Parts: sequence; C-alpha cells; structure tokens
Amino acid sequence: ESLNFMSKTSFKKCRRIGQKLFLKGERCFTPKCAMIKKPYAPGIHRKKRRVLSEYGAQLIEKQKVCHIYNLRERQFRRYISEAARKKGVIEENLVKKIELRLDNIVFRLGLADSRRRARQLVSHGHVLVNDRKINLPSFQTKPGDIIKIKKLSQDSVSFKDLKTKLKKYKPFDWLSLDKNNLEGKIISLPTQENVNIPADLKMIVEYYSR
Repeated sequence: ESLNFMSKTSFKKCRRIGQKLFLKGERCFTPKCAMIKKPYAPGIHRKKRRVLSEYGAQLIEKQKVCHIYNLRERQFRRYISEAARKKGVIEENLVKKIELRLDNIVFRLGLADSRRRARQLVSHGHVLVNDRKINLPSFQTKPGDIIKIKKLSQDSVSFKDLKTKLKKYKPFDWLSLDKNNLEGKIISLPTQENVNIPADLKMIVEYYSR
C-alpha cells in the first residue's frame, strides 16, 4: 500500500506543478502517465490555473527541483547556501551540488529507473564508490570516482534484466558506463548546459535571496 501511495503522491506533484518531472521512470514515457491522463492540477477539476505572482512563480521553480531530486527543503536550502559561498556562478555551483549526489549519479548512469529507486539502492548498500560501500544517498561524488553495483547484488531481483535495458541507454557525456559490469565513471563536472534541468535556477536563487 505504501508504494502505491508513493506513486500517487509523485503523480500529484507533477500535476500540481503543471509539468512532467519524470519521477516514476519508464511510466512517465507511457500513456499511463498522470500528466497525459489528467493534465490539470489535482482537486481543481479542469479549471484554469491561476496567474502566479513573481513569488509564486519562483516557488514553483524551487519545488520542481526539490521534487525532481527528491530533496527536503532543509537540504536544498543548504545546497543554495553552499553554492553562494563558492567562487563562480551560483546556479552552476548548485548544479554541481545536486548532480553529484550519489543517488543522482546512480540514476544518471541508468542503474536505476528513477532517483527514488536509486536512493533505495544506495541506502540498502548495493552501490560502491571506488570499491567502498556507501549507503548515504547525498554522498558527494567527484570526477574520477568509479561507481558500480556490488558483485553480490548484481544477481539479485533488484537488477534483473538491467543489462538488457542498458543496451539502448546512453549516459550524459560527462559520464562513462561499462554496461556489462554495471560500472560507471564520472569523467568531468556537470554544467547547466549538459544536464538541462527543467527549471529556472536563476528564479530559485532569487527566491532564496529574499
């Protein structure tokens, strides 16, 4: 029942935002996707969406990223603060913080069909970073790190048919993937341009600058 509840909650997040956030992996690409079946906010019964204020629009952009990366408000606020303290463009610094999370890397490598699933795999100890078991989804990886599924885990139900699914999968250029060994490597740092997050990061920075 809990998994079914999580699915419904994820669908409602997309409908409330008014945009596909791809929170449910492959299902988001099928006619079963909630944004195809019910392309309107939950509870409003096809009424037109209200025109948002500047603050409301910024809030929506912030919520998009929190939903996409499965982040709590406190976590995301910390990432914004850390990005602001570093040299360079805040938005670019933020991209690096959220994209280099271990659960996101597992998802980006195609080793999980959603970030929520990737988070579970990491938490359950299935993932190694440089041959060391890491069970913290928020663990910050870096270029040169090698991420792989533990050998003992590869024959489990969790990874059934994964190698077959990966045959057609192509990761981003800043990642490399050994599909036979379920192993990937971070080649370079991610940027706004090469991850294409479907949210306005500048508006998010402005939201937290209030």
